[in-house]
Formats: sequence, C-alpha cells, structure tokens
Amino acid sequence: MTPLHEAAKALGGSPQLFARKVLDYQASRPDYPVALFQRLLRERPAPADVADLGAGTGLFTKGLLDAGYRCTAVEPDPGMRAAADSRLGHRAGYGSLDGLAERLPLAAASMDLITAAQAFHWFDVPRARAECQRVLRPGGSVLLVWNEREPAAAVHRALDRVFATFGGALRSAQLEHDERSALPAFFGSMPSPWATPHVQHLSAEGLLALVFSRSYMPVRDSEAGREVEREVARLHQAHAEPDGHVRLPYRTEAFFGRLL
Repeated sequence: MTPLHEAAKALGGSPQLFARKVLDYQASRPDYPVALFQRLLRERPAPADVADLGAGTGLFTKGLLDAGYRCTAVEPDPGMRAAADSRLGHRAGYGSLDGLAERLPLAAASMDLITAAQAFHWFDVPRARAECQRVLRPGGSVLLVWNEREPAAAVHRALDRVFATFGGALRSAQLEHDERSALPAFFGSMPSPWATPHVQHLSAEGLLALVFSRSYMPVRDSEAGREVEREVARLHQAHAEPDGHVRLPYRTEAFFGRLL
C-alpha cells in the first residue's frame, strides 16, 4: 500500500472522501477539451465499448458519449454515480456500475477501451492492470487522462497556498505520490504522452466549489471550512477578471496504449 493509499484509508478510504463533495465536484471540476476526443477517435474509432473507471459525476464519460462511444461508468461512490446517472441516464449507450479498478464488475473480453480521467492515482497498479487485461478484448487499449493545473499561473500559486494550509496529510501524500512513475508498470512500457492547453472560467462560487471538491480539503460546515471560504473570497477578489470570473489555465495530458 502506498503512502497515498494509507493516508486515504486513515480518512475512511477514497470513495468515502468524496461522499460529501458530490455537489462541489459537479459544480466546479473542469471538463476535457474536444481535441482530446478527436485524437482518441483517430486511435480508437467509435462506436466502441468503453469502461470509464473512477467516473465520478460523469465529466469524462459525457465526452466519450458525445464522441459516439458506448460507455459504462464504473464508480464506487454511490453519490457520485447517482450524479452521473442523473446527468447521463437518458443518453443512448450509457450505463453505470458500482466497482473499483481492482474489482471490475465487467465480463471478460467485454470492452474495446478502458479510460480513467483524474483517477489513476487511486489504482493499485498490479491488480488494476490484471483486471484491465481480463476485461479488454484482443487489441483493446487504455487511455489515462489528467487535467494538470499550470503551475506558473498566479491564480494556481495562490490556490496552492490554500491547499497547503488546509490539505493536511492526504495532500502531502498526493504530492509525494509520483503516479507517472507507475505508467511503465501498468502499460508494460512507457507510452508516448499527448497534451493540449485547456482553460476553465469560474465564478466566485464556482472557485469555492473547486477548492472544496478536493479530496483532502475540509468540509464546508466546519471551522476550517469557514476559514477556507474567507481565504478563497480574498483569492477571488485578487484574481477575478472584469466579468467576475477567474481564468484557470490547464494542460490536459493523455497516455494511450495497449497493455503489453
């Protein structure tokens, strides 16, 4: 068990960390650029059967459906999964299941593609790799995606100070957890990265929701949460554009390949 998983377990486990953050997650997490799905379509044309692991509220799942894929959202937290179902349950080709990357509720050789956006750091890599190999059809592949905050941006430096003040042991463990170093063990070799700029604009309430959506941040209805609200209000005032929104630059990174 990695230090990240130990820190998460001490707080009730990774699914429980998000149980009280569903609304903030829905309101604030950035989506994914169209260019990423255009690139994916060249690598794995639609229609195809996709399992989106750690799907959360369905942000990445929606992009897959929009691109023409049939998609099963696999998510262990019932609140997150219910939010995805509410958003996407009417869409053709959508389904959801309770499950983890290490225990996939899917039949052998049933998927053409497995995706995980902002979720790979929670994987037990050897067990998740074995499960993905079981579930993928011959010639199937995996796509791992991250929306990385641009560290040089002043607004992100200010957010980092808030996260450092209130994030505690779990944030420290996340910072020390080098998930990219596990990519060769997961894929069997190091896949080539693909990246593109991305941007998000958030109102004051959206920025606050983004901060509280982090797994390591305190809940709103706590003394620490109220202090976070005051800090984020000051941050918004300092960085907001004339329209009242804060511009948050990202770099979307993706790794695509077969499990060798």
